Amino acid sequence: QQQEEEESDEEEETDSEEDSEDDSEEELTTTQRQALERKKQAAERRQKRIQEAMAARSKDDLRSPICCILGHVDTGKTKLLDKIRQTNVQEGEAGGITQQIGATYFPIDAVKQKTECLPEELKFEYKLPGLLVIDTPGHESFTNLRSRGSSLCNIAILVVDIVHGLEPQTLESLRLLRDRKTPFIVALNKIDRVYDWKPIPNNAFRDSLSKQKRHAQQEFDDRAKKVIVEFAEQGLNACLYYENKNLGRNVSLVPTSAITGEGVPDLLNLLVQLTQTRMNDKLMYLSELECTVLEVKVIEGLGTTIDVVLSNGVLNEGDRIVVCGLNGPIATNVRALLTPQPLRELRVKSAYVHHKTIKAAMGVKICAPDLEKAIAGSRLLVVGPDDDEEELMDEVMSDLQTLLSSVDKSGRGVCVQASTIGSLEALLEFLRVSKIPVSGINIGPGYKRDIIRCSTMLERAKEFAVMLCFDVKVDKEAQELADELGVRVFTADIIYHLFDQFTAYNKEIMEQRRKDQAPEAVFPCVLRIVPGCVFNKRDPIVLGVDVVEGSLRPGTPICVVNTDPETKAKEIITLGKVTSIEQNHKSVDLVKKGQAAAGVAVKIECPVYETPKMVGRHFTEQNELYSKISRQSIDILKDSFRNDVSKEEWALIVKLKKTLDIQ
Repeated sequence: QQQEEEESDEEEETDSEEDSEDDSEEELTTTQRQALERKKQAAERRQKRIQEAMAARSKDDLRSPICCILGHVDTGKTKLLDKIRQTNVQEGEAGGITQQIGATYFPIDAVKQKTECLPEELKFEYKLPGLLVIDTPGHESFTNLRSRGSSLCNIAILVVDIVHGLEPQTLESLRLLRDRKTPFIVALNKIDRVYDWKPIPNNAFRDSLSKQKRHAQQEFDDRAKKVIVEFAEQGLNACLYYENKNLGRNVSLVPTSAITGEGVPDLLNLLVQLTQTRMNDKLMYLSELECTVLEVKVIEGLGTTIDVVLSNGVLNEGDRIVVCGLNGPIATNVRALLTPQPLRELRVKSAYVHHKTIKAAMGVKICAPDLEKAIAGSRLLVVGPDDDEEELMDEVMSDLQTLLSSVDKSGRGVCVQASTIGSLEALLEFLRVSKIPVSGINIGPGYKRDIIRCSTMLERAKEFAVMLCFDVKVDKEAQELADELGVRVFTADIIYHLFDQFTAYNKEIMEQRRKDQAPEAVFPCVLRIVPGCVFNKRDPIVLGVDVVEGSLRPGTPICVVNTDPETKAKEIITLGKVTSIEQNHKSVDLVKKGQAAAGVAVKIECPVYETPKMVGRHFTEQNELYSKISRQSIDILKDSFRNDVSKEEWALIVKLKKTLDIQ
């Protein structure tokens, strides 16, 4: 091929310049075509590998399931985790429970040891190698444990405070679990708060309950029933786990106490039972790599590292990896795979153990160059011998591309900043449901450029010149620039709070807008003069009227329509504005159709520079009076007062448009 190219080059030189241009274009396309072909083949090879790996897995070779803990603030997530971990330093670590990066690994023996105290009928044969519990409770870690939109988290524990029931963040967690279709168990925590509860540390729950006094049992039942009702309001069937006959349809509630450790054995047992019976196919060990970035951290002596959860496959030192970055895909080589030291080896200087290879369902810290711009929540792919690196880069970035497609094409909308792909995905999903358009998205802290991009909204739609920052910092200079330009920046750690701030701001802007436009807004009405009730014929006109249709407010311009009997030509005569409305000698601000049975007195004044109109000359008592609406006033009603105008009034506007010839 090289020879051919050289020959063609020589030929080109002899040719005229025009031809050479054509040729180079053709060459370019051939190289591009080759690249595309190469990528396509690599992608096919990869798909084939994945299918082969899928076929090779077996029911006997299971990996440990990954488990997350979610729940509202102060429900005891971290305490529960500590209780499950419960490390006895004297005996070394309990049954070989190991701390990993961002996760704790429980070998099955440790689980067995914890569930000793359960009654015999609940025990069964354990097939799993162990459990991997993600350390950082809360939804940040859950939203980042994602892969192509579905969750890597196999099962979740939703912690609910038995005293408070479901709280706002509990609902948010529920929404996340539903969106990602993740099975979950509810830990009804803080049962030790039930009045007069006599704790039996680390005991099985039903045993503890049977030993309580009658009134304590009664109170527990009442509180549990309350929570079950709250779940029913969210459209979920829940029941206590030992009454749950159908694990697929009902949510299991496991009463626990993170302080006394009661119910923890039941929780672990149910976790293993559920994952083992219901999720066998998902837990079969896959040789194809599945790995997700949980956090990007700067560590002294190591530089920027990424914490990943390896859910399938094997990672080796020296592998070439591809992850998603702020400015495009990042390809780099693994320098080191690290996990923390086991607890008893406190003498060892280094905080980490180096590994040559690591097998799945582990939390690992990866050390590699160029990770500064890596994004949490991105997938991590390893470039294999027969993979095309560029094709993998496209594959990794496809996650971000799908999010970019949720941006509003009309260019109207708020700007969104989030810390990770996972939280961005959660926020965009929430905004989509709340029908708030998004014009730009970004990951990482907010800088000046983001503010400038956002300020373009100021001319178009002021209510969208807003930056919603979810869980990220905003640069000081950027904040100053925002204040100067009038861009509002909202930051929060909980999606709901962002939403509340934004809706409050929107309301404020709407109110302001309505105040400014109120004088131009004309509400439709049709008035009839009560016979014999002309109190003053001209300047000002004072009449007794009935509101036939619509609503009459002070400031409404009034007109009459005279039709020439011969030519059928319409003449619209403006009488002036209603300056005051009186009913029984009291002034009123609003008269709706049928409100004032005996009619109201109105005073209509016209501007000084117009000839005053007169009853009897310009119009008679038989004429109907209309509010003089215009194209502009209709548009203002549509924009700012849509909710104040009833259906009947819209219909009346359509009628008046015909009468007053408005286009």
